[in-house]
Amino acid sequence: MKKKIALALALVLTMSVALTACGGGGKLTFTTGGDQGTYYGFGTVLAGQISDKTKTTVTAIVGKGSKANIEAMDVKDAQLGFVQSDVMAYAYNGERLFEKKVESFSTVAALYMEQVQIVTLDPSIKSVADLAGKSVSVGESGSGVYFNAVDVLAAYDLDVEKDIKPTYQGFGDSADALQDGKIDAAFVVAGAPTNAILSLSASRDVYLVELDDEHINKLIEASPYYSKNVIPASAYNMAADATTVAVGAVIIARDDCSEDDIYNVCAGIFDSIDTLGHDKKAELSLDFAASITAVPYHAGAAKYFTEKGFTVPTK
Repeated sequence: MKKKIALALALVLTMSVALTACGGGGKLTFTTGGDQGTYYGFGTVLAGQISDKTKTTVTAIVGKGSKANIEAMDVKDAQLGFVQSDVMAYAYNGERLFEKKVESFSTVAALYMEQVQIVTLDPSIKSVADLAGKSVSVGESGSGVYFNAVDVLAAYDLDVEKDIKPTYQGFGDSADALQDGKIDAAFVVAGAPTNAILSLSASRDVYLVELDDEHINKLIEASPYYSKNVIPASAYNMAADATTVAVGAVIIARDDCSEDDIYNVCAGIFDSIDTLGHDKKAELSLDFAASITAVPYHAGAAKYFTEKGFTVPTK
């Protein structure tokens, strides 16, 4: 009898340790972005719906963007994270922002496109070429936004450190600096409309610097993570639509999260899209969710998408 009890206790302990590896058995921490960005706004809505509609509890927290989210997950401070599709590929391959490969995570789902928004209050700045010599916020140092700025400027033969006057600010600080006339433009990479810029547009006329087809094609040839995208005029009450490029906004998970929990994350989002209380729900689709190829999918996500008729790569 004592042996049976000991074996039972050992089994319970083993299960407890396994569950703890994924945040306490169905309780997942989800790192998003700054509180004025789309990651946080949409992430809190997604977390609430998953928690309400499945047995998995998700808590969204403020994060510092894609690179920091991946690093937080790698050291087990979180189990889910919002990331740009280009940045997660850099991490997985050990490129650019990452000195070594980070392979402790998998794809859960691609959700929407994150536009490269080059924001200005100066209507004379119409092209990326016009940024030469200007004071421009290029995102926080070493961030995904910074490398997006590097890529876009390079397509116009501009060097971020030599041909502009760079400042290194997040979305909220960039909007404040534009408002105060301290900078001429700012790179903001997030789903439009973005709260920080939306707030700015309530009191000032906001303009988005456009990219032309020639330079978009040059950029995509050099960096295939990008795709052409159009931001509607209604986003910031502009006079016309603005053409730019975008990368994907993707949810990733630690590999050691349980299959059931990650299945629930997908089901909580995609089985009830209509009840999500955020405008980004209009951009969600299973086709896009299952479209990532750079980083394999988590087993739980693969199970969900297989049931929906989609085959995704797995480890």
